[in-house]
Amino acid sequence: MIRQSIHRFGEYVLLMARALTIPDRWSAFFKQLIKEMTKLGIDSIGIVLMISLFTGAVLCIQMNLNISSPFIPSYAVGMSTRDTLLLEFSSTIMCLILAGKVGSNIASEIGTMRVTEQIDALEIMGVNSANYLILPKIVALVVFVPVLVIFSVFSGIIGGYIVAFVTDMIPVAKFEYGVQSYFNEFYVWYGIYKSFVFAFIISSVASYFGYYARGGALEVGKASTNSVVASSVLILLFDVILTKLLLQ
Repeated sequence: MIRQSIHRFGEYVLLMARALTIPDRWSAFFKQLIKEMTKLGIDSIGIVLMISLFTGAVLCIQMNLNISSPFIPSYAVGMSTRDTLLLEFSSTIMCLILAGKVGSNIASEIGTMRVTEQIDALEIMGVNSANYLILPKIVALVVFVPVLVIFSVFSGIIGGYIVAFVTDMIPVAKFEYGVQSYFNEFYVWYGIYKSFVFAFIISSVASYFGYYARGGALEVGKASTNSVVASSVLILLFDVILTKLLLQ
């Protein structure tokens, strides 16, 4: 198992060395980049909006129940909801969800091209298939995921605001005051830094599993599942490492 893991890591490093090179044709690269940003990024806005709204609402309700005490001011609900979204949900949890949606999409697409010999055809034509197929996906995700993270934070806060507005759990003015209180700007940058790393993990790991898929449709499905599992584990591992490095 250790030998197989080292072999896979070596394959991954060699694939990234081929993928992360200067494109032969910039016009083709930018054309692919726009296509990938639309498919992987813009098409994910809907699910990010829906999940963030519900999660922000749930966080607001849970915070109100958990910190219900005469010694804790009620505006702490808004403050805790905001910080939870900034520190963990909108970067780590959202990227875990994207690893399932976007990562499986990337692995399936490249894996299908591999088993239908489209990648072999590119290689025969003298095209660096790794650079042509993988680099636009990595750049598209690294550029767009931080935008999704910021969008998720705002959507989550709106979800909490809706709870304050339609229920009597917390006054709207107190929630608004809490969202603005003791704001630490670095928490925003912390989420953005993490999202850069997680976006690279999702796109590169999914590309690796798809690129080395062999066999038929069953193997492509297995490669897609393996990419989601590996990406999720790596995201959680790097979440611990980055939290230790950036917050302590």
